[in-house]
Amino acid sequence: MADNLSLDLEELRHLQSIAKRPRVVSLISSEIRNLEKQPKDAASVAPVPTPVPVSTTVKVATEPALKYTTLGSYSWDQDTDKVKIYVFLEGINQEKIQTEFNPMSVDVKFHDVQGKNYRCAIPKLNKEIVPEKCKVLVKPTKVILTLVKASKGNWLDVYFKEDKIKPNLGKERDPMTGIMGLMKNMYEEGDDEMKKTIAKAWTDATPGKAADPMKSYR
Repeated sequence: MADNLSLDLEELRHLQSIAKRPRVVSLISSEIRNLEKQPKDAASVAPVPTPVPVSTTVKVATEPALKYTTLGSYSWDQDTDKVKIYVFLEGINQEKIQTEFNPMSVDVKFHDVQGKNYRCAIPKLNKEIVPEKCKVLVKPTKVILTLVKASKGNWLDVYFKEDKIKPNLGKERDPMTGIMGLMKNMYEEGDDEMKKTIAKAWTDATPGKAADPMKSYR
């Protein structure tokens, strides 16, 4: 483009030198001035920046999997309508509990309990429950899981157990285990009068044992 411009100027100047009429000279001079301005105008125009491609890849931060300590020790009792599971753990925040109740399973997670995460899971219950009616109650020293039974009746255990062989009466679950669990909860939640009553009943039923029924159970 610059070469063409130079040739045009050279030819116009040649015509200007041989032109005779003033009007023709003026027109040629004006065109020469216009052409002489073009290189300056072109130099003053800023170059159009080349678009820089922007990466559209989104990096998703991967959160580390939480680690849980399994709570395998708890007590429980029942009536015809529901089962209550008592998990003894302090410092639990109600808002940091994650529950998953299913018809045949329970999975409760306790987050950030004194810097740790805990989990109480029963992968297969003894019988079906009603998930939407189940609830969790937090107390200062324990958590109570209330499971509402789908059908009224008595559970032999919290866990499901297949009856593959005839029951061996010599290996049946000690009935005192459930009674002791119930007495422990009544003792802890009761007032002084209740505690005295339970202690007296325990002393009368088990001569020679500690007066505090919870001492031998702990």
